Amino acid sequence: MGLYELAQALEASAFGSYLRETPNWFPFLTWTHILGLLLAGGTIVFWDLRLLGRGLKTVPLKQLGSSLLPFTWVGCSILLISGSLLFTLEAGRLYLNVPFRIKVVCLLLAVANVLFFHYRVYRSAAHWQQQTITPVAARMAGAFSLTLWFIILAAGRAVGYTLHYGA
Repeated sequence: MGLYELAQALEASAFGSYLRETPNWFPFLTWTHILGLLLAGGTIVFWDLRLLGRGLKTVPLKQLGSSLLPFTWVGCSILLISGSLLFTLEAGRLYLNVPFRIKVVCLLLAVANVLFFHYRVYRSAAHWQQQTITPVAARMAGAFSLTLWFIILAAGRAVGYTLHYGA
């Protein structure tokens, strides 16, 4: 069974049908997904702007991270759960949707960027965390993150306008 058939089966499952046919699930999940995006996205933007030297310059990076990270994790958890349930509603059609594919690829790149940053760049943060100008690698990670999250947001919004075309 290929991925497309798996997505169709998920959409046609009893759980997918239940979510789709119960009137309040879609608006609730959409609202919850937006709330998670605001929480995770907001904290990520503060972090990335600090890496770029554009905001919170006087706050040491480790202090900022320890303040923001719990909220980022909560927001990402909300996004993961609500996004998975929203995917279940129309998995077959989403699989074929170009903006959805762009969103997924950018999400995977964002995860790779976080892993690269934390396991490569952030290891030396003790030397530069209080500087207003961060190393080039940290600024590149911040700029790449901001770019990816903008694309994720735009592609996610485009899904709603293109979902029923071509499927």
